[in-house]
Amino acid sequence: MVTTRSTLALALGGTLVLTACNAGSGTDDGESTGEGGETTEAVTIGLVAEPSSLDFTTADGAAIPQAMLYNVYETLVKLDQDGEIVPALASEWEVSEDNTTYTFTLVEDATFTNGDPFTADDVVFSIERVQSDAWTTSLAAQMDIVESVEATGEHEVTVTLSQPSNSWLYSMTSRIGAMFDEDGVDDLANDPVGTGPYAFADWQRGTSLTLEANPDYHGDEPFFEEVTLQYFTDPNALNNALLTEAIDVIGTVQAPESLGEFEDGDYEIIEGTTNGEVVLSFNNGRPPFDDLQVRQAARHAIDHETLLDTCWAGRGTLIGSMVPPTDPWFEDRTGDYEFDVERAQELLAEADAEGVEVALRIPTLPYAVACGTVVESMLEDAGFEVTVDELEFPATWLEDVFTAKDYDMSIVAHVEPRDLGNVFGNPDYYTSYGTSELMDLLEAADTGSADEQVSNMQAAAALVSEDAAADFLFLLPNLIVAEEGITGLPENAISESFELARLARE
Repeated sequence: MVTTRSTLALALGGTLVLTACNAGSGTDDGESTGEGGETTEAVTIGLVAEPSSLDFTTADGAAIPQAMLYNVYETLVKLDQDGEIVPALASEWEVSEDNTTYTFTLVEDATFTNGDPFTADDVVFSIERVQSDAWTTSLAAQMDIVESVEATGEHEVTVTLSQPSNSWLYSMTSRIGAMFDEDGVDDLANDPVGTGPYAFADWQRGTSLTLEANPDYHGDEPFFEEVTLQYFTDPNALNNALLTEAIDVIGTVQAPESLGEFEDGDYEIIEGTTNGEVVLSFNNGRPPFDDLQVRQAARHAIDHETLLDTCWAGRGTLIGSMVPPTDPWFEDRTGDYEFDVERAQELLAEADAEGVEVALRIPTLPYAVACGTVVESMLEDAGFEVTVDELEFPATWLEDVFTAKDYDMSIVAHVEPRDLGNVFGNPDYYTSYGTSELMDLLEAADTGSADEQVSNMQAAAALVSEDAAADFLFLLPNLIVAEEGITGLPENAISESFELARLARE
């Protein structure tokens, strides 16, 4: 972790107008004044990529679990800051010798924010709901392996899998493991009901999302009674908001070249890693990227070191495949396709695809826009004819690229943990890959021993890379800047959640 603390004196040019959306009016010491004159501890966090909905059971996009998971909704188990699986709504669990039966002992004093107690029946309802038509996102397939779930006591649940799985418990730390109340799912998009340390308070679409501390939370009381997630589309406006004390934390720096603005100031800078692979996606299901040589040409055309330096100020990690260094089966695969423009041109000629026209359709997210122009230039140097199309994110990109697969190439960060199988192991996914060879490796990894899981996942990562299923531009860094005194900020972002209950002020 990099931390700098000193005094900042900067002359700022320009004007920033923000719409305040706290429950009360903010004060300089981080307190919020309510209508009755009382003061509460409050914090405002600046982020990008506002959620399109608050319902991650029917809408995709990382912004929803970033705000909702572990904060409003809890899971039976969750990931700690070291990536270990730890108790949450389950105080403990046992696994059968054949690795197919899980018995969870539940905490006994948890309640939903509508007042209903959390019981084993809610676990049964939540898991079975993932397997039903109510869940429409592709991640729900991770629950297919569950053969049965039974309430074996008011606070005990037994889950039986159809076969051994090394990944199922880990998946239960993600959004598919969220626990719901049967009486609280009528309007998940606008009125989420969970057991977490925070409750939904207000959503000013296009501006902010406000959560308030859950007064009946079963765990430790969070320090901040009110948290506002303020959304920005302009990276410079996000920086200026912190510099002008309009926000307290930049939760995800989107202009890494500007970190110098904060390095000599009274700020804390955190630089760690994430599991967010920035992927140059190929549509493997249609020409020209259904041709291996065209995909290989695109991979050889990208100078990854120059790209990282140019579009993300050198911040991040080159990985070469769909596995971050925090996963136990990571291998450096950056040497699989070295930068070689002449080889890229040869491959296009061999494929009779010189001058092939491709549509690079990217979301309006800072990293994608910044890297899109670099990728366009490098591909054209190799002989591609590239048209860049920026699509509003999340709605238009999700509709046109993710759902309709109306694209040739795209650039997007996949931030779900251990997501190689999700992105490339399903031929119906937007990448249209999912070969039988890869799916066999993924199944062998999931059902085998721990050592077999590692070796087969390494083989899967090698296959995805060597077959040029996509190009892997870089791994996003975890870059956070906060006013001095904010504690509990994550050094590494390795789960889907920005866990707000960890935060405090000294």
